[in-house]
Amino acid sequence: MKKENTRTRLRTLLYQDQIVVAPGTHDCLTARIIEKEGFNALYMTGYGTSASMLGKPDVGLLTLTEMVARASRLVEAVNIPVIADADTGYGNAVNVARTVREYEKAGVACLQLEDQVAPKKCGHMLGREIIPKDEMVGKIKAACDARQDDNLMIIARTDARTTCGIDEAIERGLAYEEAGADIIFVESPETEEEMKKITSIFVVPVLANMVEHGRTPFLPVSKLEEIGYNLAIFPVTSTYVIAKAVQDVMATLKKTGSTESMMDKMVLFEEFNNLIGLPDILEVEKLYSTRK
Repeated sequence: MKKENTRTRLRTLLYQDQIVVAPGTHDCLTARIIEKEGFNALYMTGYGTSASMLGKPDVGLLTLTEMVARASRLVEAVNIPVIADADTGYGNAVNVARTVREYEKAGVACLQLEDQVAPKKCGHMLGREIIPKDEMVGKIKAACDARQDDNLMIIARTDARTTCGIDEAIERGLAYEEAGADIIFVESPETEEEMKKITSIFVVPVLANMVEHGRTPFLPVSKLEEIGYNLAIFPVTSTYVIAKAVQDVMATLKKTGSTESMMDKMVLFEEFNNLIGLPDILEVEKLYSTRK
């Protein structure tokens, strides 16, 4: 029941007046922290997942099955909607149909498809190429037709802004909206004026992608809501923070031979066990134990 409910919950949230904030995660531990801190949804980042699973950049190296496996684990780890990056759909319209079915079986509430040429790149890198608009329209239609649950939401992302300009990006977004996309994601607008132009033209919810040190103005959630965005993702925030923290503690350990000076920056043993659900496991053990 949990998985089906998260889909209707996300759709309801996106059509309310308040913006939905979905921090990014690349693993289940981070997902549990996001949920614990009271967020209503989370975003499975392909960028962070590639770094986490492969130690490689977001350049289309992960496969459909690898991404679906990670999405499934995230869904099991939390009770809030999981919005999952599905890259280019891993092929043409036929591949996209299978991608949607696999992500749907994994239990995600929403998945994102983009109009880049494969292999794709992170949306704030240069050198991205895009497929013809009509080809992406076909992929969006295939995605919508493939889902068994109409409450599974489809995000259509266009990367046209960087190479073709904002007008081409908006034209593509309108075509993807007409094809049936539930959410429009115009990647990497470069000014607040462009962001306002995006939010003023679509009927369906619109997504803002907040990447630290990226190509888009980095605005607070209150400003994004004022501009008219319905959904804001912070895809790499946790990944960058974790990388910096691990770098710092490893440098300290290498230099001093101890981590004692860093202990005030660590979660306590008992707190960590509570975070990852040890008390629940112990209760289940007690319930089914045959030992007296």
